[in-house]
Amino acid sequence: MQQPLKVLIADDEPNIREGIRDAVQWEKYEMTVVAEAEDGEEALELALQHQIDILLVDLNMPIMNGLTVVKHIRESLSDCRVIIITGYDEFSYAQEALRLDVDDYLLKPVNPQNLTNVIEKTKRKIAEHSQEIKHKQIASSYIDQNKLIIQDRFCKEWVEGRLTEEEIKEQLQFLSLPVKMPQLLVAVRSWEFQIKQPLMEENDKEIFASAAMNIILEVFGDCQNVSFTDRSGLLFILIWEKAGEKSFSIMERLIQDYLNVAATVYSEEVTGGINNLNAAYVHCKHKVSEEAKISPLVRRSRSYIREHYADQDLTLESLAQLLQVSPVYLSRMIKKELGTTFVTLLTKTRMTKAIKLLNSTSLKINEVAEQVGYESQHYFSTAFKKAVGVSPNQYRKGMIN
Repeated sequence: MQQPLKVLIADDEPNIREGIRDAVQWEKYEMTVVAEAEDGEEALELALQHQIDILLVDLNMPIMNGLTVVKHIRESLSDCRVIIITGYDEFSYAQEALRLDVDDYLLKPVNPQNLTNVIEKTKRKIAEHSQEIKHKQIASSYIDQNKLIIQDRFCKEWVEGRLTEEEIKEQLQFLSLPVKMPQLLVAVRSWEFQIKQPLMEENDKEIFASAAMNIILEVFGDCQNVSFTDRSGLLFILIWEKAGEKSFSIMERLIQDYLNVAATVYSEEVTGGINNLNAAYVHCKHKVSEEAKISPLVRRSRSYIREHYADQDLTLESLAQLLQVSPVYLSRMIKKELGTTFVTLLTKTRMTKAIKLLNSTSLKINEVAEQVGYESQHYFSTAFKKAVGVSPNQYRKGMIN
């Protein structure tokens, strides 16, 4: 059973309080008078003590006047309904009462029928407000339950170029995402779980997508990101911060370790205005299509190099042993599918990282060499000059032709 609404009557005249109390059939409106006060200070104390729903208050009371009481009530009990009953018929009081959002303003002597009408109207307002809150809670709950669906649909329409700039900004704000273009678009491809795979159960695809998204959150948890699947079954991530290539290799390894399926990650830097995401999406899909031609062996080799380039003992032989193939076969496959050699691929990866360190840190050259997998600073400098055209020191000083 619903608890009755709690009413407080505040007036310094006992006969006025009694008259108000006896004028209304409180039970009829599911209300009860929980307390009466004879001054403003007592009224505020009792209002907070009983957490009242309705306050009937005189303006002219000792210690603290009625308007001051109402101001404090508005701060502490924002949903409390206020009815002012006073002998003052001045416009300035009425103005202040309206500013404080009181529900009604009655002049003494109060007509019992008028008071009853006001109480009935107040009860309706409370009921309507309660219903409005309930509807908002239901709507909020529905949105929370379906947020992933809403998010997925929005991202599909965004990358496909089917939304206006205004619609994109509204949806980003609604989903509590940065209202700007993300910096990276990342695609995760796993042939075993592509939507068009005829032998794969739909439920299994959904389980994979959910598990993969959890892994993505683990890898990119510190970055603002959002995940979705496009209509072909590719899993995509939009990331609002820069992410290193190592993050993608870690993601591939985690999907392999936890889901026991091979996955490949592709990334595309996003440029242009907020409604220009389609260009990056089309280019990323093209890269996925091209990469699909690369064998799992070569993809694993490249992924391992990206993740372990700093290992000074990384060689073609050690990688081939790890992948349980012969060095000759691995070398031939890398050359055939990537158009480069193992050494060139490893060196390029190390040089890319070295350039980032030279640009963004104050590490000494020998420290940079060590971090990218070179035991000797001399050997690193030689390799760097051969790849970039100048020595590491010259590059840092900006002496690039």
